[in-house]
Amino acid sequence: MRKYKLAFDPGGLLLFFLMMLPNFVWFNLPAPDDILRQESITPVVDGIASVCQILFAAALCAVVNRDRERLRLSPFICASLCCGGLYAAGWVCYYAGFAGPPVVALLTLPPCLCFLFFALGRKNGIAVIPITVFTVCHLIYGIANFMI
Repeated sequence: MRKYKLAFDPGGLLLFFLMMLPNFVWFNLPAPDDILRQESITPVVDGIASVCQILFAAALCAVVNRDRERLRLSPFICASLCCGGLYAAGWVCYYAGFAGPPVVALLTLPPCLCFLFFALGRKNGIAVIPITVFTVCHLIYGIANFMI
């Protein structure tokens, strides 16, 4: 715990905002075949995911590893950007009317990996824990509700 301090990480806030932006659009503008609006069959898992999302967002924005390097295009940050691109592609497909399992997979796993790679790149082990739990919950939600 000595490696960490409470401090603002603007990169973490920017990443979280950019990754949530499609969700803000979706809240206000329904997609053609909007399967994501159906009632979830995994409410307990969804609740755990919501708590973990708050925790990892707070950790990405307010917990800083003293040993981290300046934000630069490292392999982890590049992987994070690639995952963000896949996530954006998933939303484009979703709004184009495709809502099958491959598109749901693009809306489920890449955003989680985007956050995970960013946290690893910033040496933010505290954020990795809730991101990992969130990822497992997000996968359960996506698979149980839309793939089986």
